[in-house]
Amino acid sequence: MSIILRAPATRSAPELVLRAWRNDDRNALLAAYQDPVLRRWTRLPVTTTVEADRWLARMRQGWRDGDQLSFAVLEPDPGVGERLVANVVLKRVTPGRPDAEVGYWTAAPARGRGVAGRALDAVSRWAFARFADSGLRQLELLHQVDNPASCRVAEKTGFRFQEVLPAQPPFPRDGHRHVRRADADG
Repeated sequence: MSIILRAPATRSAPELVLRAWRNDDRNALLAAYQDPVLRRWTRLPVTTTVEADRWLARMRQGWRDGDQLSFAVLEPDPGVGERLVANVVLKRVTPGRPDAEVGYWTAAPARGRGVAGRALDAVSRWAFARFADSGLRQLELLHQVDNPASCRVAEKTGFRFQEVLPAQPPFPRDGHRHVRRADADG
């Protein structure tokens, strides 16, 4: 779990650091989940310290199993050191399987600043490089049709719209499937 990724600074935004979640991220995680918009788009509630500890334990287990690699996305915060701004996850990573899935959420104060796209691009490039020999050739990004912000992030980061998927529990609405191919990153 010592993998650290970086999304370079832009003219208007600082460098982002992506790393595995740690136990000391609990308070920042709880603060992020106070946002009703974030809670609307995520399946697992994180409203208590018990739920936060379970969530963090699942993230650690995903790294141990190697099939769900979740990154805390941080940016510098003067006086504090760093601030949690997002989460990006690479899911369904299986040797020999040509595709995997990515997902993300962005903390409320970081929305609209390009954080999600930059972090998603960093994880996508890393995934294609890291798992090329295992056969990874494409990444899928899924979101509900009524989430236009996720559609914009997908398109801006090279995930092309592929199809509308019918609603399927636990998701109450139809969804979009976007795909980014490894050969497009060349």
